[in-house]
Formats: sequence, structure tokens, C-alpha cells
Amino acid sequence: MEDALIVATEGGTQVYINNATTPAATLAEGESYRVNKINNTNYINQGNNHYNMYIRTTKNVYVYQLMAGVGASNATLGFNYIPPLNCYLPRKIDEIGKIKDLPYSTTLSGHIVKLNILTEAGAVVTVNGAQLPASQGPYQVTGTPNWVSYSVPDISGNVTINSTKAVTAGISGGSGVVGYGGYFAGFSSIPVIAKQNGECIPGIVLEVDDSFDTYQWYKENNPIPGATSHSYTPTQSGNYTVKITVGSCPPVITPVYKVYTCLKKTIINDTVCDGVKQIVPTFSSSTQTVVPGTVTIITAPTNGNAVIDPATGVISYAPAYNYIGPDKIVYKFCGNNPDFTDCEEVTLNLTVSESPIVNDALIRTCFLEANPATGLFNLTNVSVTVATGITKKYYPSLADAHAGTNEILTPNNYIAPNGVVYIKVINANGCYRVAMVTLVVLAPVKSSVLVDKIICMEGKTTLDAGPGFKSYEWSTGATTQTIKNVGVGVYWVKLKTGECVTMQTVKVYASEQPVITNIDISNNTVTVNVAGGTPPYQYSMDNINWQDSNVFTNISRGNAIIYVKDDYNCEPIQVNITIPNLINVITPNNDGVNDAIDYSSLAVKNNLVINIFDRYGSKIFQADKTNGYKWNGTTDGSKRVPTGNYWYEIGWNEPNTKQTPIKFTGWIMVKNRE
Repeated sequence: MEDALIVATEGGTQVYINNATTPAATLAEGESYRVNKINNTNYINQGNNHYNMYIRTTKNVYVYQLMAGVGASNATLGFNYIPPLNCYLPRKIDEIGKIKDLPYSTTLSGHIVKLNILTEAGAVVTVNGAQLPASQGPYQVTGTPNWVSYSVPDISGNVTINSTKAVTAGISGGSGVVGYGGYFAGFSSIPVIAKQNGECIPGIVLEVDDSFDTYQWYKENNPIPGATSHSYTPTQSGNYTVKITVGSCPPVITPVYKVYTCLKKTIINDTVCDGVKQIVPTFSSSTQTVVPGTVTIITAPTNGNAVIDPATGVISYAPAYNYIGPDKIVYKFCGNNPDFTDCEEVTLNLTVSESPIVNDALIRTCFLEANPATGLFNLTNVSVTVATGITKKYYPSLADAHAGTNEILTPNNYIAPNGVVYIKVINANGCYRVAMVTLVVLAPVKSSVLVDKIICMEGKTTLDAGPGFKSYEWSTGATTQTIKNVGVGVYWVKLKTGECVTMQTVKVYASEQPVITNIDISNNTVTVNVAGGTPPYQYSMDNINWQDSNVFTNISRGNAIIYVKDDYNCEPIQVNITIPNLINVITPNNDGVNDAIDYSSLAVKNNLVINIFDRYGSKIFQADKTNGYKWNGTTDGSKRVPTGNYWYEIGWNEPNTKQTPIKFTGWIMVKNRE
């Protein structure tokens, strides 16, 4: 005698038996339906007298398997509570102890117990490590291709069932009109997260059943990289879930498991220098913001006073008057996450100390020749304290000194202009004070007397560095204030003032020589034109008698020397000139007397040219090398010019290094006799 009782949990629940397409019943909430109430026609023989029945509903229901011995009106029913088939049933049932024993029965002797196994199709099933014979299964289940059933008759002893896929098992037994059953696999459901170890972070380890195929852990719905095993050790508080897959079932996600952070306990060692210390509660690892109202003092200091600012949570600690030594405060605070609040307990070990006494200082150094605005300072020689057991650090600004940034790493070789630096004096307890050091660069002291000079090229002079210096060292080797008989050149002198030495350079220049640019000769008057040098100039034609005028008159014909010197009265420059004979009349009649003007004697001069002009200034003839530097009163060598006065201009360069240009001008009368 065997049938099934179905109880609906929701209205409109349709019940289908085996592979039927028409519901056997439609149930209201709480209504029940019995299958096989009269007979067992819904159980299907799948072969070898192996019967099974498949029940499918459209909504959640409770199913009870009712059973008894032989059919009779006085049969005693037993029942199994049947779980729904699901991929997430376990894969092993370990173990069912003494499966056939009924310890409280005295009458059911010789009873038979059958083991019924349901598992997913394709699974490998073992009972106590041995595979079942084909006669015991697997057998199809009409209505679903995904599940199969096994039956093991007359089972006894301790039983362990293993399957490579989801499995559930139960027993049915009886004797006479008595029937009973039992179910051993539990119910399929979404897996849940459990604690493997610990209670909070750090130390807590989470896990789910290890019988599933894949795992992916999540925190706040975000996948955790690499967290793909059945267990996970959280490092942060929050909401954790696991996505699980098994067989052909769709993935499922476990319910949320909340993980909290343990109360973190830290120890901080710090120093109190110069009175009140402000203690700002700060998490050592949590990213949460401290809530000021959560700050509490657990253990108050014994050698001072600690007060919490309720608005900021800052703890102000003030040591007892004149107290030097250790003290301790234990305080606690929490963060601002209302769901996963992090808290921390800090044991603050304080050392109350005094800061070293310092004094400001000033240091002077000589300028650097390469950059006279700067000097090389040895800051380690500056005395700013008499305290012992201290460490000094050097900084370019007060802000850097307090922050400990931009430290001067070579204080014994510090190059800087006038200004200030700061020395941080730190004692063994870490307390410090900052001293200001004024830097003074001693500027170069030069002689105001010693100036550049200009002398004649062959001249000598005296250089005087002036009085008031501690010592003198000249480039000539002299160590006196002055050096004499020095010629043109560059000299230096090292002038010592105090401990600083200034090297001053002085130059003795050769005066620029004047240059005779050109000389104009008109009849017996010579005009000398000069450039360069230093005016006023003086002029001479004998290097004895000198005049200020550049014009010489009544000069005799022939060779002469012009001398010129400038205001420096150096060796005069000179130019040799020729004053040609003056020819004023020619009579070109071929009588052999005064037929032409002839300046061929000047052919030794450079660039000699003779030009003839009429009274209107028009050039009518040029005498040069091609015509022997002669003119016979014609325009082209054959056509005579009319009787009259004509002007001539003779130009050349004296054959000296300067190629001094000479211009000789005059007039000539031409008398043509026909």
C-alpha cells in the first residue's frame, strides 16, 4: 500500500503526474491532493519491478510519501517527507547508521528495508564504495530526462552514498500491515555562507559546501579577484556573497553574510615637547572617517591631564607642572560607516621632555670670485646651542625646518648669497627648537685709485693700488702698494682686506696713433689732414719746430717730410712727400721750349693720375702711364685747346705703409701760336 499526499502553499497550484500534460488537480492554498488513493496505477514499472512516480507542480508544495504494509483497513501508515529535485542537492550522504535497526520495536522481526536513491542522469553512484549492479539501476523517471532512480533491496548496516552529481536517498520498510520510511539527504536549497574560523577581521574565514563545481566570491556585489575556492578570508568589512554553479543548473548566489572588523588595538610611542600636545585620533588602517563623538579615554594619564574636544575629537594632553618622564593614555574611537563601523583602541606611550635651548647666530664669509654675490659657508661651525647629545639639521626656510623638508645635505659646503638659514636642534627624545642663522657675504673691496692707463707704445708708467689694504700681491711678483716702469699690458693685484682677498685687474693700453689721411698741395702750400689718436694734434716738417696748424706755406719744391703727433706726445708719425715743380705756362708750338707739362718724374708714386680741367670745370684731358704723364695742350693728343687758363689736379699715393693720398693742384696758361 503506497501513495502520495500533496499540500499546496499557494492558490492556483497545478499538479501534474509523470509525463501528463493535463493537471491531475488544481489546488487552493492549503488544499491537498492524494495520488493513488484507490490504487497504485500512477507508479510506473521501469523494469525489473522497479516502480517510480514523478510529480511536477507549478508552485511550491509539500509532498509526503505514504506507505504501509499489505493493503488492509487496519494498516499502519508511515511517510517520507519528499524534497524537491534540484541540482543543489548534496553529492554524498555520509553516513546512515544502522539503517535497518528499529531499537524500540519488539514485534517487527524479519522486516525488510529498501534503499531508494534519486540522482541526476549520467551520475556515477556508489554505496559503501561499490557501484550498484544494473538490476538496481539506474532506471528512468517518466516525465523528466534529468533524473534517474536506484533501488537496493534488503539494505542493512551503516550506509554511505556517493554520487558524482546531486543525490538524495530514502528508505521504505514494513512488516505485515506496518509501513515506515525515512529521508536522509536533506533538502535542496541555495547554499549559505558559514564561518570556518574566527569571528571578525582579522581571523575570520568564510566557507560554503565544497561539493559544487565553481565559486566566485563577491563583496558589495563586486567580484573579488582570485577568490574562486569554496572558502575565503576577508580583509575588509562588508557584505559578502558567493556565486555557485553545479552541473547543468543555473548559477545561484548565496544570501549576504555580513563581516565585521575586530576592535583594532595599536600602540603608539610619542614625545611631548614644551607643554600641551594635541592628539588627533586617526585610524591606522581603516579608510573610515573618525566620528568625534565616539572618542573616549579608557585609561587617563597619571602624570598629566587629557581633555577631549567634543567638536573635533582632538585630545589635548598637558603634563603636570615641571614633570619630565613617561606617561600613558589609552583611548578609543570609531568610524562613520553605520553598517560596518570600524573602531580602534590606541595605547599612547608618551615621553614628556624639554626642547633644547638655542640662540640665533650670524656667520660671515668671503665672496666667491666666480660669483661675488655668493659665499661658501660652513654651517657646521655655527654655535647655536650649548646642549649636549643633540642632532643638528639644516634647512633653507623656517617652514622646511618644521616640516623636515628640503634639508641642506652639505652644510659644511653651502654656497649662498646674503640671507638666512635655519638650524633644527633635536635632542634624544625628538624634541627640537629652530635657530636662525644670518648669512653675510663680505663683498670684494677694490681699489678706487687703481684705474686703467693709456701710454705711448714704448712708454712706461706707475700703477698704484692705493693705501688701506692689509697686503698687496702683484702679477709681477711685487708686494708693494705701487709698481713702477710697467709697459703696455694686463696686470692684476690681490688686495687683502681682513681675511678676504680681492683680485683686481688693471690694463695699460698703448695710445692710438693718429693717421695722416691725406695731404693737399696747392702751389707751395701743404695742408695735412689727420684722423684717429687723441686731438689736439701738432704738426712739423723738421721734427723740431711744432705748430698747431695743419697748413704749411711757402714750401720749397722737392721732397719733404710731414710729422704729426697727438695729445699723448708720443713718437710722431711721418710721411715723405714730393712737392712737384710748378709749371704755369706752356707754348705747344714744337719749338722744344715749354711745349708741354711733364710729370713723368712722379711715376715712382703709386696710382699717379693727372687731370686737366677747363675754366668751367670740365675735364678735357687725363695724363697717365699711357701717355707718359704729359700734356701738350690738346684734348686728345692732336686737337689743340684755345689759348687760356686751365686747371690741373695731380693725385697719387705715397709708397708707405699707409699709402697716404696726395693731391697737388694748380693752374696753367696755354698759349697757342698759329
